[in-house]
Amino acid sequence: MVVNPSKFDDLTAAEAKVDQACRDHGWPEPRWYETTIEDPGTGQTHRAIAEGAGLVCPLGGDGTVRAVAEGLAGTGIPMGLLPGGTGNLLARNLKLPVDDLDAALTAALTGRNHPVDVGLVGFDDDEPVTFLVMAGMGLDADAVGGASTALKKRIGWLAYALSGAKALVKVGFSVRVDAGAQRALSQHAATVLVGNCGELTGGLRLMPEAKVDDGLLDAVVVSPRSISAWFAVGLYVLTRHRRGHTALVHLSGPQITAVTRKPILAQLDGDVVGPRSRLDCTVRPGALLVRLPEGTA
Repeated sequence: MVVNPSKFDDLTAAEAKVDQACRDHGWPEPRWYETTIEDPGTGQTHRAIAEGAGLVCPLGGDGTVRAVAEGLAGTGIPMGLLPGGTGNLLARNLKLPVDDLDAALTAALTGRNHPVDVGLVGFDDDEPVTFLVMAGMGLDADAVGGASTALKKRIGWLAYALSGAKALVKVGFSVRVDAGAQRALSQHAATVLVGNCGELTGGLRLMPEAKVDDGLLDAVVVSPRSISAWFAVGLYVLTRHRRGHTALVHLSGPQITAVTRKPILAQLDGDVVGPRSRLDCTVRPGALLVRLPEGTA
């Protein structure tokens, strides 16, 4: 268990529940590795593997999940997703429990291994890092960065919606998006998202065709020019309309690049990484094994 202790008011109770579940399902007593500010989970995952782990479960937010996945990708050792944060984005996309630790433990301890894709993103001159759900620039990063920790604890994912609403007044930015074989797109945008899967918190699906195991990345460029256009985009997303909208352009491919004229706030699986002018994304098909309940597709 790779746990972020800052996500729990009573970690002892969570540990007792996990220990009991392991006993009930015939697993040995789990080893616990706490994350730190300096190492959010990748180093702990490497230690767990070196010490013989047959299953590694992140117990924290999306940042903890991403760090553990970075350590597990390509090893053949599966990950069990346990809810511990506000977004739980990968679990939502895989239809895993996000508010029931007991059910999530049952899936992790008794389920089957399913291969999912892993994204890699390099911002500007940074070294490429793993992402599981989305990397983006613009409004999405503003929404993440503007949501306070206290508000997220009180109202959950609605804190992101409130923060995003405040950012709607921003004028946007110029960007060029290239998805390889498809024609490059250059336009003014409010946000650019590259996704390994399509569902955000609250069940919003900006990229309805995106799948976590199709060997492709999907991108959406959102560029409404008025309040009425924002309303239309919101209606499109809420109704999961698949015919498209002029303020949303979709692209897909194994590699996607976005370049802006000036640095724009960027995020990675819900963690703000600061202003960036370029993102380069590639996919590693089936690189991560995730535990899913028996009988699921």
